[in-house]
Amino acid sequence: MHVMITGAAGFIGAGLALRLLERGDRVTGIDNLNDYYDVSLKEARLARLTSSDQFDFIKTDISDQGGMQSLFSKNRFDAVVNLAAQAGVRYSIENPAAYIDANLVGFGHILEGCRDSGVRHLVYASSSSVYGSNTKLPFSEKDNVDHPISLYAASKKANELMAHAYAHLYGMPTTGLRFFTVYGPWGRPDMALFKFTRGILQDEPIPVFNRGEMVRDFTYVDDIVEGVVRVIDQPAERSDGANDPDRSTSAPWRIYNIGNSHRVPLMDYIQALEKALGKQAELDLLPMQDGDVRATEADLTALESDFGYRPKMKLEEGIQRFVDWYRSYYKA
Repeated sequence: MHVMITGAAGFIGAGLALRLLERGDRVTGIDNLNDYYDVSLKEARLARLTSSDQFDFIKTDISDQGGMQSLFSKNRFDAVVNLAAQAGVRYSIENPAAYIDANLVGFGHILEGCRDSGVRHLVYASSSSVYGSNTKLPFSEKDNVDHPISLYAASKKANELMAHAYAHLYGMPTTGLRFFTVYGPWGRPDMALFKFTRGILQDEPIPVFNRGEMVRDFTYVDDIVEGVVRVIDQPAERSDGANDPDRSTSAPWRIYNIGNSHRVPLMDYIQALEKALGKQAELDLLPMQDGDVRATEADLTALESDFGYRPKMKLEEGIQRFVDWYRSYYKA
């Protein structure tokens, strides 16, 4: 199978590419290597992939229409996994234009490329952020997600709607995955576990929003990758409705939560990190930030039923693996 992964130098993208290469797939990786965070970390992720003769890397931006048209015209992909996006809820408040370009314009180019070249399955990253300020836990794909509270969340909801239009109009199989707080080795420096680890090791206060009164469904990156691989291999199909009454559409379009299905208080997360580091954190207790949510938890009923997905990593072991990687990578 020939799979294109956008955001291939990213946290999840690089892990997914490695897994697909290990099972014998051909992978074309796309990334613009922007400086939203340390580019050397992205390059180090890519270095783990470029030794394979089954991996090709192309530096380009999905918001570049001409570049994407050329890419799709020169290649035939069996599947495309779109992980390229401007990430981060808080940054979307500071720089909304970056989210319009990457998450909306760029995603439109992905849809067009897949349609024009007959890609058999488009899998793309959505986010648990689409649930907004919903308070009923766990979050279900059947819940209303019409009230996002950040532009990032709105852009991911828009991706789901855009994908449905293409699935309906052109019969193009699309599957969206709502990721829940991914963590693990090679993670992003703007994410909580990375920030907390760096702060604790440098004897600096760590920022704890809503004074620690938050709950998250933390999901280890290897569990995420396993779920994505399973989804790639099983394209969405049309439904006639009568035999599949739970589907909201007859189009070959699906949306799934992908998480750990276990809510963890933020303070428990910090305590597990303190244990892994053997060092206590100094907490800077801050108010809730705009665009953030108090609690998340994934209902995995649909993903388990359709793909047999069950996350395996225990939180304490996952945090320890991150700490071991961080100490090794940064010589800390």
